[in-house]
Amino acid sequence: MYKFLLSLLCACLSIGCKTQSSENKNQYLTDSASIAEGKNLFELNCSGCHSFDRDGIGPNLSGVTQTVSYEMVIDFITNPQKVVDSGDERAAELLRKYKVVMPAFAHMEKDSIDKIAAYLHTQKTKAKAEEIDSLALSNPIPDSILFSDLVMNLKPWVKIPSSSDEMPRTRIIKIEFTKNNKQAFVLDQRGKLYVVQNEKPEVYLDMSAMRSHFINKPGFATGFGNFAFHPDFNKNGLLYTTHSEAPAKARADFSYADSIKVTLQWVLTEWKTQQPHAIPFEGEGRELFRIDMVTGIHGVQEINFNPLAKKSDDDYGLLYIGIGDGGGTENGFPFLVNARDAIWGTILRINPSGKNSKNGHYGIPSSNPFAKSSSVKTNPEIYAYGFRNPHRFTWSKQGVMLGCSIGHHAIESLYIIKPGRNYGWPIREGSFLINPAGNMHYVYPLPDDDSLFHITYPVAEYDHNEGSAISLGYEYTGNKVPNLNGKLFITDIPTGKLFYINMADIQEGKKAPIYKFKIAIDGKVTNIVDLVGSKRVDARFARDRYGELYLFNKPNGMIYKVVP
Repeated sequence: MYKFLLSLLCACLSIGCKTQSSENKNQYLTDSASIAEGKNLFELNCSGCHSFDRDGIGPNLSGVTQTVSYEMVIDFITNPQKVVDSGDERAAELLRKYKVVMPAFAHMEKDSIDKIAAYLHTQKTKAKAEEIDSLALSNPIPDSILFSDLVMNLKPWVKIPSSSDEMPRTRIIKIEFTKNNKQAFVLDQRGKLYVVQNEKPEVYLDMSAMRSHFINKPGFATGFGNFAFHPDFNKNGLLYTTHSEAPAKARADFSYADSIKVTLQWVLTEWKTQQPHAIPFEGEGRELFRIDMVTGIHGVQEINFNPLAKKSDDDYGLLYIGIGDGGGTENGFPFLVNARDAIWGTILRINPSGKNSKNGHYGIPSSNPFAKSSSVKTNPEIYAYGFRNPHRFTWSKQGVMLGCSIGHHAIESLYIIKPGRNYGWPIREGSFLINPAGNMHYVYPLPDDDSLFHITYPVAEYDHNEGSAISLGYEYTGNKVPNLNGKLFITDIPTGKLFYINMADIQEGKKAPIYKFKIAIDGKVTNIVDLVGSKRVDARFARDRYGELYLFNKPNGMIYKVVP
C-alpha cells in the first residue's frame, strides 16, 4: 500500500508489540467474499510495495495482524500522518528509518479498509526479524549535501483547480509551454490536461471522457501519465499521451507469462485533431501500444520529443518513452527487467508515423541501437535499459540527454543517457550492488569483476539520508535570473528538498557535487513545507520556451514562477 504504513506494522515484530487479544482478533471480517474482495484491493493498492514472502519497498507482511491490534491496522491505513503526529514511539522510529510518510487512504471507504485488513489477517506466517548483513553499507554516501548561498525567489503564478477533497488536492505532474509561450499545458494525473491562458486554467482534454476504461487509482504512478505535442503540432495536429487502464481491457503488445499477475495496463495513444488551436481538444485517438504491469508503481510516466532536434536531424519527430519496471523486481520477477527481450525498465525511441513495428502501429528508427539485431527476441524499440523508474529526462542546451531513475531503498540517480547503454537495475542501485533475489533494503560495494557487466553509472547521486525519490528538472537557460545560469535543478518529490548541480561538473565517469538551496516569496525566505501546506510536498520544476523556471506542487496546486 505504502511502505511507511506497513513497515510500521511489521516493525512491531521487532520492537515489542503485545499480541492481540481474542476480542481484537474477532473484529476482522471472516467471510470469504470480504476476504476475496480484500485480496483484490490489496493487489491493486498495496502489492506494489508489499508481499507475504519477501521484503520489497516495504516489508514482508505475513503475520502482521497477529502482533498489531486491529485498531492500529485501521488507523495506519486511514491516516499514518495522524499516528505520527500523535507521538507514537513506533511511528517515530519508523519515520527515522524510512524518512517520509506516504499518502493516507482516508478517501477509501471504511468497508474497503476492513476488507484489506481481513485479507491481511489470513496471512498467518509470522514475519522473521530482519537479519543484519555485515557486508551491507549502512550509509552508502557518508558525505551530507550542504546548503549553498543560493536563494530562489518565487512568485505565485497560477493555481490549478482541485481534483480531490483529500490531500493532495491535485496531482499535477507536468507543465509544457507552447513555442510562443502564450499557453501552458498542465497535467493532473487524475485525468485532466489544462490549458492556461492569461493566467486562467481551463480543461483542454479530459482522459476519463475520452477513454471509458481509464483509471487513476490507487494513485502512485497511475492515471493520466504524460503528454507530448508533436514538434509540428500546429500543422499536423498530433498529440501523444499515456494513461493507465484496468487489466485485460485489451490484448497487450508487451506481456509476460500468464502465471504472473497483471495489475493494470499502460496505453500509449496518438491523438489527431483537425483544429490544433481549438479549446477544448477535439480529435480521434489511435492506440500505438499497450503494456501489462505487475503492480501499479513505476508506470509509463515520461514521454517527450527532443526539443533541440531540427527537421534535418535524425532525431526529429522521434518519441522517447520512459517505462518503469512496474514493480516486477520487488515482487519477485527481476527477469522482466534488464534484458533486451523485455520492455520494462527501459527508455524507448519510436517513430510514431512509421509502421515497421511488430504490431504495425508505429515505426522503429533505423538508428536505434538494437534496430539491426539478429535476435528475434530483442525489442528494437529500446534506446537504453536497466532502469527502475526512468521518471524524467531532458536535454541540456549542449544537446546532452540527461535522465533520472527513482531508487529503491538507498540511492537516487542522475545519468547521461546514451543509446544502447545498460544502467544496471536490478543488479545495481545507482553505483552500488544490490541483490534482487535477497533483501533489497541493502546495497553493497561494487564487486571486483564489475567491469565485466558493462554498466553505465550515475553522474550524480544521493542516498536516502537526503531524500527518497528524485525528479529531474531542467537546466536554467533564461536571462531574467543570471545567478541561475549554468545550473541543473532537481527536486526530491516527497520531501520537496531542492537541489542543483553545476552543468560544468556533469561528466561521464565522475560524480558531480550536489547542492541544496533555499526559496523565498517576494524576497522573504520560507520553508517549502509551510509554503505548500503539506509534509508530503510533491514538488517539481517546469521550464518555459524562454528558459525561465517554475516550481509547482500537488498539495495546493499552485504554480510559482522563479523571478529575480
